[in-house]
Amino acid sequence: MRWSINIGSIAGTAVRIHVTFLLFLAWIFVASWSSGGPEAAWNGLAFLILLFACVLAHEFGHIFTARAFGVPTPDVTLLPIGGVARLERIPEAPWEEFLIAIAGPMVNVVIALGLVFLFGADLNYQHLGAVESAKVSLLDRLAAVNLFLAVFNMIPAFPMDGGRVLRALLAMRLGHVRATEIAAMIGQGFAFLLGFAGLFWNPLLIFIAIFVYLAAASEAQLVSVRAMARGIPVTAAMITEYATLTPDEHIDAAVETLLRTSQSEFPVIDDARHLVGLLSRADMIRALKQLGPDARVAQAMTAGIPTIGHRSTLEDAFRMLQEKSIPAVGVVDAAGRLVGLVTSETVGEMLMVREALPRGTTFGPWSRPAGA
Repeated sequence: MRWSINIGSIAGTAVRIHVTFLLFLAWIFVASWSSGGPEAAWNGLAFLILLFACVLAHEFGHIFTARAFGVPTPDVTLLPIGGVARLERIPEAPWEEFLIAIAGPMVNVVIALGLVFLFGADLNYQHLGAVESAKVSLLDRLAAVNLFLAVFNMIPAFPMDGGRVLRALLAMRLGHVRATEIAAMIGQGFAFLLGFAGLFWNPLLIFIAIFVYLAAASEAQLVSVRAMARGIPVTAAMITEYATLTPDEHIDAAVETLLRTSQSEFPVIDDARHLVGLLSRADMIRALKQLGPDARVAQAMTAGIPTIGHRSTLEDAFRMLQEKSIPAVGVVDAAGRLVGLVTSETVGEMLMVREALPRGTTFGPWSRPAGA
């Protein structure tokens, strides 16, 4: 996720902190200092560390449950409204997604109850309004925040867990695509209400509303693309007319190729037409600044670009784009020679073509069902 910082890994999952989460922590620290001085600030810092641990425990509730169903979890990102554990694939069965989604809030419920019954914390919702105050016991604040995290994350809106719980329940009867559309619409409706409330109470709610709205739209589009790509041969969506570069070419020659084409990414191939890397427009500019025009393409390209066989499906290529967070996937023939490229832009164009079709019609490999 953009604007996030990698701070390490736990059990093979990279842990990232979004910059907005850091701003949220800084706000609590400053508020504690201004209200009670250094002692309150250090007390607040201890609270922040424990809060960080609780949010992380919430996310690893998702992660370990997902792993139980064989779903890899490459990273987790902490946000002001909780966190997002990235799954490499959506669970095949709705009940699996339900259990994965519900696991995070249940961790927070267990933590809150543990603080109450084992350490005597006072679970009072009024403590939420004093999370930055040292006048309220640290354990009391922590119990209240954990309960809040559990309740807030169960709101039926993406990317909160409640949105995924709602989709899982709807998918049991309506199917994954239609369930996502309905859950996304409900989430966007909730975002409007949250933004409206922010106009009168707390401006922070407006920021959260924007985030929720965009996340719901993104989730709906992602599922639509996956549904569209299912069963479509990758050869129907790949780019076949493109300029290529070689590893030994100079950057200035690559820039000339950039200027006479409309490409933004250029496959780098060897003498046998095997894909050895990808050079983007940003790579060229960076190489010009740092290495000069005489630098070789091999010095600036991104190596290790994955390839997929020409008999594979577009769904396979799109999954690879998502899992690897790469700009393109190479399509190769039986001899491993590059015959095409699939990029996020081409997949988006294919989705636009499908959405432009009248309902119940077919154009090439693309069709739009009557109810879609």
